Amino acid sequence: MTSTSDASDTMEQTLEIQLSQLVLQQGFKGKAVEELQNLLFAWGIYTGPIDGEFGYQTEHSVKKYQRRVFLEEDGIVAERTWRALYTGAPVDMPQLSKGCYGELVKKVQRILKTTCDYIGRVDGNFGDLTESALTSFQRRCELSITGVVEESTWCALSKVVQ
Repeated sequence: MTSTSDASDTMEQTLEIQLSQLVLQQGFKGKAVEELQNLLFAWGIYTGPIDGEFGYQTEHSVKKYQRRVFLEEDGIVAERTWRALYTGAPVDMPQLSKGCYGELVKKVQRILKTTCDYIGRVDGNFGDLTESALTSFQRRCELSITGVVEESTWCALSKVVQ
């Protein structure tokens, strides 16, 4: 016989309600904006008043948070931004490994440059140098040393001040 936890059920229902939030952008007002401001404050991004008004400072903070979690920096709080705000981590990120290329690889290389792990050119090519820098970063962060950017590595990279 299996049992279910009322606390677990309540947590799942709460998360579903939270994730069905409105899409917010500059000019909006209300309780959802207050919740947004509280979440941004909790993650150390927003320092303005919790007033329920989505103005310039709130938009700037949303963009800063989106940059931190590798989302498009559009200042619009839609489903993926809400999920990242509730979890405090990047969401829906692909695995990157040797042979990958593109803008996300450039972002990883830039972050690894700021941590002094990567000494190469930011070229968007995940080669030997990027893999070596990543394993160094993973070792220092006490992550599994795989040379692959996966969920826990994305999370650790998002904590590096950018």
